[in-house]
Amino acid sequence: MRTENQIQSKINELTLQKKSLLTRLEAARPESTLHDSLNAQLLRLEDMMSMLEWVLNEPSGSYHM
Repeated sequence: MRTENQIQSKINELTLQKKSLLTRLEAARPESTLHDSLNAQLLRLEDMMSMLEWVLNEPSGSYHM
């Protein structure tokens, strides 16, 4: 099991990667395959960040009534 600090550190690392990807995405031509690839990478990064944030802020309560 990862500690809260390790998870937050990974979120910070992914945030830096996201900033780098966004910069590269702005420079890429919209019709290029590079643009599509960068978009796919960006979506994966955002998914990973969402999952890690969910782990840090795990919902409380029950999903079933």
